[in-house]
Amino acid sequence: MKKLSELEVGKKGVIKEFTDLEMSVKLMEMGCLPGEEIKLERIAPLGDPIAVAVSGYMLSLRKQEASTIILQ
Repeated sequence: MKKLSELEVGKKGVIKEFTDLEMSVKLMEMGCLPGEEIKLERIAPLGDPIAVAVSGYMLSLRKQEASTIILQ
């Protein structure tokens, strides 16, 4: 199992679960649902935030938020 924050640019994963209950509610409202494929598109020059493609659109997340998403 890998965290979204550990994914390399251009790589994909499938969302399995979340480690933070409060953050998971916000992420699910933005389309990060278990079973959804997610792809890391870009990382900002200083490493934070990251841009991911999920549910048909681009989403910008902080590294701390991405670290709560566990991939399978």
